[in-house]
Amino acid sequence: MTEAGTLTRADLAESLHKQVGLSRADSSRLVEQILENMCGALSRGENVKISGFGTFVLRDKGERVGRNPKTGVEVPIAPRRVLTFRASQMMRDRIVGS
Repeated sequence: MTEAGTLTRADLAESLHKQVGLSRADSSRLVEQILENMCGALSRGENVKISGFGTFVLRDKGERVGRNPKTGVEVPIAPRRVLTFRASQMMRDRIVGS
């Protein structure tokens, strides 16, 4: 990893290069294609499930009333679509087990 706690596209491509033996250019292209396919599926409203890793889920949140914490004034919060990630049980076991 290039920075503490951050895994970048370059790190993923470098890992592919070292572990699979693809050229650096091919590794980089493969990472970009995977991410592009994931983004495309999510933009079409599809969920993305990666077995053993987790699921990216789109949720539509309705309009609701929020409150300004400083003033206490109620403000309407517009409906929106949010992206959530739910780690698989295998991933949770690996994270908690470390």
